[in-house]
Amino acid sequence: MKTEEFDQKFDDGVEDIDGDLDLSTVRRVNQESKRINVDFPAWVVDSLDREAARIGVTRQSIIKVWLVERLQMEANNHPE
Repeated sequence: MKTEEFDQKFDDGVEDIDGDLDLSTVRRVNQESKRINVDFPAWVVDSLDREAARIGVTRQSIIKVWLVERLQMEANNHPE
């Protein structure tokens, strides 16, 4: 299919274009994972584990959520 034909189908909004897309290669920009290692004192790990168990998530999940929340808060407080 030519680009112009695809664009017209999208712009018209009449046809479903999902079948015209190869979604097997789709990537979200800036969403690639990178592994890091962080050392915490034992009391921090214990506290993380208790809080993670309390809300029913893994230690890794709670660390990710809390870091993202903090980064978003800082970005809102200090826009560039």
